[in-house]
Amino acid sequence: MCHIVKLPVRLRKPYNSKVQIKIEKLIYGGEGLGRLPADERGRGKSVFVPFVLEGEEAEITLVEPRPGFARGRIESVVAASPHRREPLCPYFQRCGGCHYQHSTYAHQLEIKKAVLLETLKRTAKLDLDCDLPVHPSPEWNYRNRTRLKLQTGSQFVLGYYRFRSHDLLPVEQCPISSLLINRAIAAIWNLGRSGTLNQSLQELEFFSSHDDATLLIEAYCSRGTPPSEAQIAAEQLGSAFAELQGVAAFVRSDAASFSETKRLASTGKPQLQYQAVRRNYRVSAGAFFQVNRFLVNDLVEVACAGQKGKLALDLYAGVGLFSSVLSGSFAQVIAVEASQTSHADLKHNCGREVKAVLATTEQYLEQVSSELRPDLVVADPPRRGLGENVIRNLARLKPSRLTYVSCDPSTLARDLRMLVDSGFKIEAAHLFDLFPQTYHIESVFHLAR
Repeated sequence: MCHIVKLPVRLRKPYNSKVQIKIEKLIYGGEGLGRLPADERGRGKSVFVPFVLEGEEAEITLVEPRPGFARGRIESVVAASPHRREPLCPYFQRCGGCHYQHSTYAHQLEIKKAVLLETLKRTAKLDLDCDLPVHPSPEWNYRNRTRLKLQTGSQFVLGYYRFRSHDLLPVEQCPISSLLINRAIAAIWNLGRSGTLNQSLQELEFFSSHDDATLLIEAYCSRGTPPSEAQIAAEQLGSAFAELQGVAAFVRSDAASFSETKRLASTGKPQLQYQAVRRNYRVSAGAFFQVNRFLVNDLVEVACAGQKGKLALDLYAGVGLFSSVLSGSFAQVIAVEASQTSHADLKHNCGREVKAVLATTEQYLEQVSSELRPDLVVADPPRRGLGENVIRNLARLKPSRLTYVSCDPSTLARDLRMLVDSGFKIEAAHLFDLFPQTYHIESVFHLAR
């Protein structure tokens, strides 16, 4: 007796095979969502593919099996979107930095708005009752801060990681970085090709001033590098080009560590004066500052405009980007920052107008009395967002208003759900495109009780 055996779907469509799919939409992370042909139960497995646009038909290769979905690599575009264009950067699709250079800029903004709204609806079950204005940026040369990997020794390489890997891709230009940073990249390539760069160097971060006239370099050395060797490396870099104001050398930290990076050496002035419309900021090597040099002023205006009262609380305050402005319209401002470097800049930038607290937001809110009643809380957390403990302690303080500056839609949606459940209502929202050509989304949400 003969039996017919049906092969599992995963074997009938083996990985590394080609298939044609239609892209339904773009998702957070820069990938397009499509469906594989339906199985015998009529269900098509989801497949995620980078460098596509919604509505396109593409031939892809299945490269990564996962439970419930698959990942694909684009081979050719069978039917292109009208929004598709030729990328400007010669490294696009090989470099892991950019995701949307194949799309017109106007359409990139549409993608990001749709992604943010869908994330809020899917994760937080929230439909915005207010408009979501989008603040665009010049799409090229916008970055004032760029970090590259470095390989010295027999073969010099300066570059980024290749897409979805930790293999180093040599890069001699970066069109999303400022013009001065691109000149710095060229200067470091010249030094590297001469074979004189210190072999302890593993990463370089370039930070340019508001007018792109002066530059600071943060050099990251391998663990175990003695300060004397780091000083040599800093001095070598310090002579690279005329616009360089200073170099600070740090020991490269463990990626899993949350401790502050240790400075080993410096030369010149390891800090910049960054000018904004309302204030000037000292930003030292190792301190955080927003990376889009065109939208800093707009971001501050939207976060702070019209806010006034007796007490404002600025959490994750950095060098005082918001605190210094809020001090002009509040009787008292308390700014909380965990980094010693950023905290020192915060105190310098705000002076006696702001009470600068050196602590994590979690530590401060756990310790502060529930009798503290801020009229406004401004929170600009890292990608991990606020989280349950911070939100619980914020609710205990019962602030009248909360301004949430977010760089991650997923953690934003999670936190907004908890904030709304604790009594806050969303009054206004803004999307800032601080990162053109990438999938990253910055947003500002104004909430009130």
